[in-house]
Amino acid sequence: MIQAYESVLSHNEKMEYIKIEVKEGVAVLTLNDPDKRNAINLTMNDEICEVLHELEESQDVGALIVTGAGKGFCAGADLSDLLAARERDNIQDIYRGFLRIADSTLPTVAAVNGAAVGAGMNMALACDVIIAADSAKFDSRFLQIGIHPGGGHTWRLLARTNFQTLRAMVLFGEVLRGPDAYRTGLAWASVTDESLMEEAFTIAKRAASYSKDLTKMTKIALDDLPSIDSSEDAVQHEVIPQVKSMESDEFTQLVQKLQEKISSKS
Repeated sequence: MIQAYESVLSHNEKMEYIKIEVKEGVAVLTLNDPDKRNAINLTMNDEICEVLHELEESQDVGALIVTGAGKGFCAGADLSDLLAARERDNIQDIYRGFLRIADSTLPTVAAVNGAAVGAGMNMALACDVIIAADSAKFDSRFLQIGIHPGGGHTWRLLARTNFQTLRAMVLFGEVLRGPDAYRTGLAWASVTDESLMEEAFTIAKRAASYSKDLTKMTKIALDDLPSIDSSEDAVQHEVIPQVKSMESDEFTQLVQKLQEKISSKS
């Protein structure tokens, strides 16, 4: 069903820790180290950063799904890398992969299968939308291993939920399964394990059908929303990109098509 993405990449080198496939405009990035529950290591981050650039540049890709191989989504940072990061005072090396996903111009969907722990939970939070399998398990776990939350963890979690959920998960170690993640707003939907990828693909395919340039502009505008505090500012914030989008041939064609559809029903 899904073709190997290696034919679309500018090189055919096999990735060691991720796998990329494409179907109907949707790229699926699979964290692919199941023996270690897809824990984040520095090489994995290098691969994510490299492939994201090519996916964004490709005209064959309009949306991205991130998921994990095997029974887990992502177990967090590789513990050896985490200890070494303390010594070299460069903890952000561990965060590069999910921060690159957070900054992607593509619409991104996390299809969370199994545990998403610590930095692995950040990997899910970096995506625009989270679809959680019933077996999904969202576990902050920073304090349990004696480390302060990092990578924007608390900010990203609060942006999706509320202060009580944030405190329960971070301070009290509460773990949310898929249905509870949906109930609190952490996930957009909770679905059966068997239907996870189908549900993620359905929503990603819809996003991939839109203009890539328009989606990019819209994501930039959405990211700036927290700085807006009045109705007037909100209107002005959207005026320039809206007018720019109306200059496109696609806008004209889609509106004319809609007019024809309305006329045919009258």
